[in-house]
Amino acid sequence: MKNKVLLSIMGLLLVGLGIMMSITNGKRVQIEKVRKEVSQVNKQQKKVTTQIDNLQTTYNSNDEQAKNDLLAFAKTYYTFSSQTEYDQRFSQLSDILSLSDDQKNQLFDSGLDETGGSRIDNLGLTSRYQTATSYTSDLDNQTIEVLATVIVETSGTGQKSTNQTVLLHGWFDIQTQQFTSIKINQIQ
Repeated sequence: MKNKVLLSIMGLLLVGLGIMMSITNGKRVQIEKVRKEVSQVNKQQKKVTTQIDNLQTTYNSNDEQAKNDLLAFAKTYYTFSSQTEYDQRFSQLSDILSLSDDQKNQLFDSGLDETGGSRIDNLGLTSRYQTATSYTSDLDNQTIEVLATVIVETSGTGQKSTNQTVLLHGWFDIQTQQFTSIKINQIQ
């Protein structure tokens, strides 16, 4: 009888051991599956992180280019001491501008008065870029919005020179690397 009890206990232990082995192997398979999934997620995360880093680098590069180009615009646009220099401003800036004809005509008027004479030369008008600070906003539809506050020294014949603060508002296309619009002292 003792042998039967021992055999029964041994049998139960073997059955229990078999069940435990079966459960353990199932858990090992599940653990291995989770490890593979975690590995795939880590690979995808590295890929996404690399893409974000590349986008950030591109954005930072374009952001700097937009700021530098708006400051270059300000320096050229606001520096003249004769009608000739006034007239040459657009040709010096044309490589960074892609403006509509209407806006080009608004920004770069002829500088002539009603009689066809030069306002710049006749009044002795001069303008000199002093300094500027620029800011950019978020990238939107491949366009960077740039704001700059510019200090310009202006004077005329018999006038004391004065400093003026001007607000430039530009939209920079990152594909063409040109401004598609620039407004002066207007936010919208």
